[in-house]
Amino acid sequence: MNKLQRAIEIATEAHKGQVDKSGKDYIGHPLRVMEMGKTEEEKIVGVLHDVIEDTDWTFEKLAEEGFSDEVIAALKCVTKTSENEDYDDFIDRVKKNPLAVAVKLNDLSDNMDIRRLPYLSDKDVKRLKKYLKAYKMLTGEPIYSV
Repeated sequence: MNKLQRAIEIATEAHKGQVDKSGKDYIGHPLRVMEMGKTEEEKIVGVLHDVIEDTDWTFEKLAEEGFSDEVIAALKCVTKTSENEDYDDFIDRVKKNPLAVAVKLNDLSDNMDIRRLPYLSDKDVKRLKKYLKAYKMLTGEPIYSV
């Protein structure tokens, strides 16, 4: 079995029973992020990007599965260290790893796709503004008022 297939299996099992903001199976999000990837590594990090944060998986377990140091390093960048971590600090950490930047941009693109939401609440608009600011921080676009 290749590494991408194994990553898909891990993510599917790890996110089993989780639902997204629209009530659909959560695994759809990491799979969409994976599909946006341009390289195998980008696809692997994309499908695994929420596994550490949202499940019992650890970086060590993923390394034991044979995922490369490059993949683990990118996952460490795209994984928030705690709920209290400042979001701008988190994005600054992502910026230090080109693979992490590519995956985070794909993640943000999927998260900003409002077509899956039945309606936009004030909370959704606030979250979209946060994601747009992060997207601009990662692409170097000027941030005027978001």
